[in-house]
Amino acid sequence: MKKINIPQHIAIIMDGNRRWAKEHGLSVLAGHQKVADEVLEPLVEHAAVRGVHYLTFWAFSTENWKRNAAEVEGIMRIFRHVIRKRWARLHEKGVRVRVIGDVSKFAPDIQESLRKVTEQTKDNKKITAVFALNYGGRNEILRAIQQIAHPEALTEEDFSGLLDTSGIPDPDLIIRTSGEQRLSGFLPWQGVYSELYFPPFHMPDFTPERLDEAILEYQQRQRRFGK
Repeated sequence: MKKINIPQHIAIIMDGNRRWAKEHGLSVLAGHQKVADEVLEPLVEHAAVRGVHYLTFWAFSTENWKRNAAEVEGIMRIFRHVIRKRWARLHEKGVRVRVIGDVSKFAPDIQESLRKVTEQTKDNKKITAVFALNYGGRNEILRAIQQIAHPEALTEEDFSGLLDTSGIPDPDLIIRTSGEQRLSGFLPWQGVYSELYFPPFHMPDFTPERLDEAILEYQQRQRRFGK
C-alpha cells in the first residue's frame, strides 16, 4: 500500500450487527458484542499503523432508542463493559478517545465513565478514536444552532466550531458496512466532500485487511471538492 494519500480521518457507520447475528443463528446482542470484543480495537490499532489520525465509529444513533427495550438495555451493558475494559486497553496503547453526540440522555454512571475516559486519554497521541453515541446529524446541528448568539456574523468556520466534532478534521472517507448505500444523517455538515464506500460485509466481519481494501479504494479516487 502507498504511504501517500492516506485518509487522515475515516468514519464508519457500523451497520449489520443484527443481520450478522441472525445469519449465524445467534442472539440479537451477539453481533454488538463481537464488534465490541473483537473488531474495534484491531481496527483502531491498524488504522494507526497505516497513518490514519482519526477513526470514528457511529455506535448508537438518536433513533436507536426506538429499538426493543431488551436490546437497548443489552447495548447499555455492552457500553459499560467497553468503556471500563476495552477503552482502558486503548488508553494503555496511547489512543485518545473522544465522544460526540448528546450523552446527556445516558444513565449517570455511563456519562461519568465517558467523562473520565475522555479526560484520562486527552493527551494520548497515537490516534484519536471517536465514538458517536446518541448521535444524529440533525440533532447535532440543532444543538449547535441553539448556541448561536449573532447569526448574521456567523461563518462556516464558526459554525464548525459549535459542532460536536470541533477540533476534528472532516472525514476524508465514510464507510457504511452491510451494503446499505445511505448515510442516515451521519455527519451531514462534516461529510459534504467525503468519499463514500459501501462494502457488503457486516460490521462484525470488518477486519484490518478490509480496512486496507477501503484505503486502497480511497487512494484510487480523485477528490475535487466541488472544483
